[in-house]
Amino acid sequence: MKMNHQSKKHGIELRPGTSVVGKWHHKRYIVRKKLGSGAIGSVYLCELGGKQVALKISSKSMSMTMEVNVLKSLQKVQGKRLGPYLVDVDDWVTPGGSALSFYVMEYLQGQSLSTFIRNNGSTWIGVFILQLLDDLSELHKTGWVFGDLKEDNLIILHSPPKVRWIDVGGTTQLGRAIKEYTEFYDRGYWGIGSRKAEPSYDLFALVMVFVKLYYPNQFERGSNSEAAILSRIKNAAPLRPYLPCFTKAIQGKYQSSAQMKQDVEMILNRPAQMMSRKQRKKKASILVESTGISLVALFYYLVSLMLP
Repeated sequence: MKMNHQSKKHGIELRPGTSVVGKWHHKRYIVRKKLGSGAIGSVYLCELGGKQVALKISSKSMSMTMEVNVLKSLQKVQGKRLGPYLVDVDDWVTPGGSALSFYVMEYLQGQSLSTFIRNNGSTWIGVFILQLLDDLSELHKTGWVFGDLKEDNLIILHSPPKVRWIDVGGTTQLGRAIKEYTEFYDRGYWGIGSRKAEPSYDLFALVMVFVKLYYPNQFERGSNSEAAILSRIKNAAPLRPYLPCFTKAIQGKYQSSAQMKQDVEMILNRPAQMMSRKQRKKKASILVESTGISLVALFYYLVSLMLP
């Protein structure tokens, strides 16, 4: 995870069993384990009155305030739950006298995207692409870009499966410079665009989220970064049906999530019977993928629309 060109992390180390008591609201959080850390601070699984919550803590009060404002903004989106639900915002004075800022979110339990796809099949890719495009569209309408969109910041909930965001630390106001990014998902790193916060930045990262599923080890950019990425997509059968819209997203040709969603839906709705026998034989592998995608993705995507 990076903040501009810096890679240094600003983690706060807390031992399991540590008691974090809010200076203003006096709520007591018991640390159970560390969930992760990044450029802004560290996130811990904690208990509050027997209930599990996620607590993010940092010495960077201004950055934490910005993240809290993002979470509050997301909660105002009617009928959608984008980021984690905000539980509390407070400060903590450590036993050593240091002042730290923290905020508390709901703790979302689920599986990583890669684990879910590995266990349940690649036909779910279409479901999660559409869900992410819907959520990104709502986020962009509020004046924000996700920025640091990557698998680590996503989680798959169950019954029915639903992708949710678990960290909005990289979220940046439209028009500004992306404040936090991860190289593999950053179009600036690949030399295929700027780090200006705009919808197309998130759409590039969305494609790379799914590319990463099949290429977990970062590959070289080479002399032509775009060609390097697109060749990987072509060589991964589950991603091949999405090559047309993925190409446009990589090239920055979409102005909005809604435009990309329209193209993805066309791919999912493409009737298999329109292909001639010769075409079916020639494109058998793609046909199998797209047929499975259509049957599963569209059904579960429609079900997910009824979720908050």
